[in-house]
Amino acid sequence: MFSGEYEHSLDTKGRVIMPSKFREALGDVFYITKGLDHNLLVFSREEWDVFYNKLNTLPMANKNARGFSRLFLSGAVECEANAQGRVLLPATLRAYAGIDKDVTIIGNGNKVEIWSTENWNNYIDALDPEMIAESLCEIGINI
Repeated sequence: MFSGEYEHSLDTKGRVIMPSKFREALGDVFYITKGLDHNLLVFSREEWDVFYNKLNTLPMANKNARGFSRLFLSGAVECEANAQGRVLLPATLRAYAGIDKDVTIIGNGNKVEIWSTENWNNYIDALDPEMIAESLCEIGINI
């Protein structure tokens, strides 16, 4: 289970240090792909296999299912951290997430998310926790 928030910067080669706490749980090989909020999602090999298998069960005849699958699979890359814990973020993924220099890496349950720090701060500032809590109560989730 991933949790926490870490701030880092890209180096000149487009690499970012993955927090050691996350590296241990992700394992030697993990996957990075596009997220729904113009962020990047990072899955361990095991979680990627689960996610990939779910995507493969989506009906090809459904336009939304095809688009959903394409979003995640077209940008997916297999990664390994180097000896210093750095991970290369491909230019296409950096562009998708608006990542230029400053990066915020967060744990979100079964996955890690990588955000441009500016986008992360804007996202957090726009959240209305009370409204979210009320809407979740309507579907039986109480905090």
